[in-house]
Amino acid sequence: MNIVLVVFDSLRKDCVGGYNSSPSWGRVKTPYLDALANEALVMTRVFPESLATLPARRALYTGERVYPFVNSDFRHLKGDFVLDNIGPGWGPIPEDQDTISELLQKSGYRTCLTSSVNHMFKPSKNFWRGFDQWDFVRGKEMDPYRSGPLPTQEEINYWLPPNMPNDERRVNLVNKGMMNVRELRVNLITKELMNMREFMKHEENSIVAQVMIKASKWLQENQDAKKFFLVVESFDPHEAWFVPKQYRLMYDNSNAHEQVLSLYEDISKMPPEILHRTQANYSGLVSMCDRWFGYLYETMKNLGLLDNTILIVTSDHGHSIGENNYMGKRGYPSTREVFDIPLLIRHPNKIGAGQKSDLLIQHTDISALILDFAKVTPSKIIHGKKFWENSVKNGKPIRDHVTVGWGTTMTVINDEWWLNCKISGRGAFLYDLNKDPLLKKNVAEEHQNVVDYLFSKGVDDAGGSFPDYLLQLEREGMDSPGCSPLASRSRYQK
Repeated sequence: MNIVLVVFDSLRKDCVGGYNSSPSWGRVKTPYLDALANEALVMTRVFPESLATLPARRALYTGERVYPFVNSDFRHLKGDFVLDNIGPGWGPIPEDQDTISELLQKSGYRTCLTSSVNHMFKPSKNFWRGFDQWDFVRGKEMDPYRSGPLPTQEEINYWLPPNMPNDERRVNLVNKGMMNVRELRVNLITKELMNMREFMKHEENSIVAQVMIKASKWLQENQDAKKFFLVVESFDPHEAWFVPKQYRLMYDNSNAHEQVLSLYEDISKMPPEILHRTQANYSGLVSMCDRWFGYLYETMKNLGLLDNTILIVTSDHGHSIGENNYMGKRGYPSTREVFDIPLLIRHPNKIGAGQKSDLLIQHTDISALILDFAKVTPSKIIHGKKFWENSVKNGKPIRDHVTVGWGTTMTVINDEWWLNCKISGRGAFLYDLNKDPLLKKNVAEEHQNVVDYLFSKGVDDAGGSFPDYLLQLEREGMDSPGCSPLASRSRYQK
């Protein structure tokens, strides 16, 4: 059985039409993912094991817990930004943990990774372990792909709205984003290097397109493989939300100023038209990701691979774009649009097609699922649990709760409650999922017994204790999961 795993960074579950839901600003067009949902088992309660980008992938690639970030203080490593607010777990996969690609490779699978997630390839990182071939599609975010020429002030002003907090970080993100996608050839008409707007007129130049094209090319070149494991990692639709005009026009045809960056702060004072433009750019990028996922899907179809290949599509996390007057992703307080992620599983024999399952699932369980499909036994017991038979047949839960770690916080979710607090138990946010599925009212003070019960579950999942460095970060208030300060505090504070 061949296996293809596709991971979109920052893809919100409510932006995938197959879930019959939409974000607060309106439905996002994803026809290829919607069609896949009709052919796939749709998992409705899927959560990361830990966040953000690298911890999530470490859990997904190994099936092992990353929380509570034991031996994961990577602030000493060189060659990457390491901030207290994302530092725990932000590093390489431990050498004593097998990756699923290594396990499959040893079992005769031909393996490949095609990725535009630049964090996976920074100095000291090792996320390409176990792959017979790996391709890094360059240019996203602050990838040091190109160092010049510098964009003009006019180009910068086009992407950054005036009267907004355009600090050095935001300017640098726009600068690097524009430099990284400049064409190496000159525009034949102007005799100048193409700028971002000209570059995006040809969407096959886009990074998500290049990821899907390279992955499709690998499938064509490796048709002689008896069985293969292909991982396709698209950093899109992660910000910065540069997107060709035709995709943005699907959601906004106003004359509003462009805005492509996430502020990671309160946006209650952001002009409505700028917020709408931001949401439109994100939506447009999701639609472009869908269009190029369709390219990969059609390649699989044309090669006859849909008849003998498991196709899995998921995300690492989502992103807030206006919810609770906030823009960014964070772990405290945790929210559905960031933590509640999509998972579509297409079986070549149409098993589970059109079905939905509400089993509680985490990233580590996807690892166990892949090993189960491949009939490969891990070298040691992993945290992930196989769930395919349970989800398509008897519906028996594999877990009664999940614990999601992000820095010095934990989020514990079961059938009835959603708890988010610090690893010390301080600052609890508790939501009644039956009465308040959108997590609007914190009822921690009224249900101290529930807080204590769920917190004990989170501590148990941490192995009963937390590493000293993490406790120190929590005591000193140095950790703000999600690159952001807490925008609103619970009245329940010890």
